[in-house]
Amino acid sequence: MDFIVLDGLDASGKSTQALELYKFIRGQGNTVLLRIHPSTDNAFGGKARQFLYSNGKAAHFAAALFYMIDVIRSILLYSWRRYDFIIFVRYLMGTAYLPAPLDRIAYHFFAAVVPTSQHMFFLDVAPSEAERRLRESREKLEMFENIEELERARVKALSLASLDKWTIVNANQPMKDVQEVIRKLLPVPSSALQGNSVEIST
Repeated sequence: MDFIVLDGLDASGKSTQALELYKFIRGQGNTVLLRIHPSTDNAFGGKARQFLYSNGKAAHFAAALFYMIDVIRSILLYSWRRYDFIIFVRYLMGTAYLPAPLDRIAYHFFAAVVPTSQHMFFLDVAPSEAERRLRESREKLEMFENIEELERARVKALSLASLDKWTIVNANQPMKDVQEVIRKLLPVPSSALQGNSVEIST
């Protein structure tokens, strides 16, 4: 089983790239599970999404807490299943939205207790580009989806990525170019003996 992580700022293209990647992997005759966080199939993911549209420090901490519980739930429920590939969208880098120094403390704690991978991609987008995409695509923005918060989160996330085995991908470029970078770093075997099943869970 190959474990793949796609992480990055809001509007970096994580979910879009993950959907394209799962279709590509499935097309090669492999089984694949795609898990997107915050998820919509449990109360923890729902609470995380709810607090993301609130304001204040309490909502900030609550959003991060429920997000991390949601991720842990996914690991406990899904990582043991027998798939050729598992793709997680949003994983350890959610800790970058915590205030310093809690961001590093939380990152190191979770990196020590949850599975990691050689295939962890941080899609790096300029905060100005992320904000432009958000304003063009969404009617309502989350608490972290403004230029100041995006800039702070990017600095912290890149700092955390430098401490671990993340591959940083320039997500300012066209979507197809980002796809090519990711695919080249993921040897996806094709086998007629493998199943062709897929499960998407959000």
